[in-house]
Amino acid sequence: MSKIKVRHLFTSESVSEGHPDKVCDQISDAVLDACLEQDPESRVASENLVTTDLVVMSGELTTQAVVDWEKLARKVVRDIGYNDAAVGFSADNCKVFVCLHKQSADISLGVTAATSQSHEQGAGDQGMMFGYATNETDEFMPAPIHYAHKVVERLAQLRHEQPRKYRYLRPDAKSQLTFLYDDGRPVGLRTVVVSHQHTPDMPVEWLEKLVRKVVKEVVPARFLEGTIKYYVNPTGRFVIGGPHGDTGLTGRKIIVDTYGGVGCHGGGAFSGKDPSKVDRSAAYMSRYVAKNVVAAALADKCEIQVAYAIGVARPLSMNVDTFGTGRISDAKLADIVQNSGIFDFRPAEIIKALGLKYPQKNGWCYREAAAYGHFGRKKFPWEKTDQIAALKKAAK
Repeated sequence: MSKIKVRHLFTSESVSEGHPDKVCDQISDAVLDACLEQDPESRVASENLVTTDLVVMSGELTTQAVVDWEKLARKVVRDIGYNDAAVGFSADNCKVFVCLHKQSADISLGVTAATSQSHEQGAGDQGMMFGYATNETDEFMPAPIHYAHKVVERLAQLRHEQPRKYRYLRPDAKSQLTFLYDDGRPVGLRTVVVSHQHTPDMPVEWLEKLVRKVVKEVVPARFLEGTIKYYVNPTGRFVIGGPHGDTGLTGRKIIVDTYGGVGCHGGGAFSGKDPSKVDRSAAYMSRYVAKNVVAAALADKCEIQVAYAIGVARPLSMNVDTFGTGRISDAKLADIVQNSGIFDFRPAEIIKALGLKYPQKNGWCYREAAAYGHFGRKKFPWEKTDQIAALKKAAK
């Protein structure tokens, strides 16, 4: 008797760098990058709001860095492509309100090693963080979110590199891809939704033709067999967009930033937070561990959960789940992750292992992570697979 395949559909969305929330995320991480470049010990919690011709920069900083914050915000907006006053939000015309102040001394007590009770750097907040990896793509990412990112990223690349040819494209865009799975493996793309801001004179047929071309470029051919439904600007018009169309806030696209709804999420956002905040650094470390576990062929899928208390260095708990795909038991994997010495989840050790205080020296920056996903791109140190041999040895 032949085995009956278990089929399901799964959908993930991405948003472009010009999406209002992503504009805020990029400004927040540009603030972090600017602080760390001058003062690697900076403590940063940067939150921003954008709306019609307005940027509000708020948050808490403890830093020796001297930065023209208004100039920085305008540069981010300009780089994204909001340079036309007619769209209701532009780098040269928007007002920029700077409302940054010093970090709470009470928080600093538990996080700074010299003042904490244990004389060890504690977690910057309580909470739980997750990391995930799967071998369904070469990047160890779920296919729906990975290729949803690729679609809007490629459209933005064309807009930047060929501005005359694609003059009708404006910065705000969303994609949504649905994949068919057989027995837990992606086998085909079934639906593509793209909504892209455009000039008033653009026929929607131009955009649909471009989207189909981009999908063929970025999605592997093995996923393009069968019928694929396309919904391109399904309302028929998307002229008013960006911060003029919708108010943006830092930290509202946490599922876009991570795994597209696959696995769990602790709830904490990343952008604008320095690496003492475990919302960010422990999520990066958990991805690093999960990816190495899958790359070592110890499981097809792996999710790591870790939890912290503010001011306490060592995690309160850790859980490893391979969803029944592990080559060894989840309990043994958890023991390896926690006790073998391969990984260390104390905040100071995470920061050291991943080089999170010195991004520029290592050829990356936090602002790059703020659009098109924090995971799945080799340039980031948490995407290294340098512990494969150590994990295989420990698993014997």
